[in-house]
Amino acid sequence: MKLVLDWDGTVTEVDGLHLVLLEFGDERIYDAAESRLGRELTLNEVIALEFETVRAPLPEVVAWMREHVRLRAGFTELARRHEPLIVSSGFHELIEPILEREGIELEVVANRLDPGPGGWRAVFRDGAACAVCGQQCKRADVAGFDGFVYAGDGYSDRCVAELADRVFARDGLARYLTSRGVPFEPFSDLRDIARAL
Repeated sequence: MKLVLDWDGTVTEVDGLHLVLLEFGDERIYDAAESRLGRELTLNEVIALEFETVRAPLPEVVAWMREHVRLRAGFTELARRHEPLIVSSGFHELIEPILEREGIELEVVANRLDPGPGGWRAVFRDGAACAVCGQQCKRADVAGFDGFVYAGDGYSDRCVAELADRVFARDGLARYLTSRGVPFEPFSDLRDIARAL
């Protein structure tokens, strides 16, 4: 059964998108957009608004991330044993340099960036709105799988987690699944998932 992992906050100790926005973006726009998530704005709309405030050159941001982003304990071993698919609402340009730093090659499904000096533009992967949640969500990324195990931590993981055969959850995703009565297994680091599998 295929293992599918969220990236930010699941593989990484701290959400890398949040770190970038706090270091290079406008924290006021971030706070305002996050407060409207799921009520007035879709996840993609929130991400687009937030990243328009980032104006630093991409190489500068990538160098900063390579220095500051830490991966959750157990990732390297889990990745080498199970070769998970990474599905992220983040960006190839910010995920792949971290995998490269770790010497790990995995398939990544994520969005793209058009980083201009007037603000970064999020280029979202194509896809119709999900029939279940009404947004472009990660469910489309696992279409065609006979079954899969999913691990995630946040808002972008909700819909796809409800489709998974087995779910590992933490933080906001764990609270959401608890509120919906959806079974899951908690994890603190990726060694927990490796042991369970």
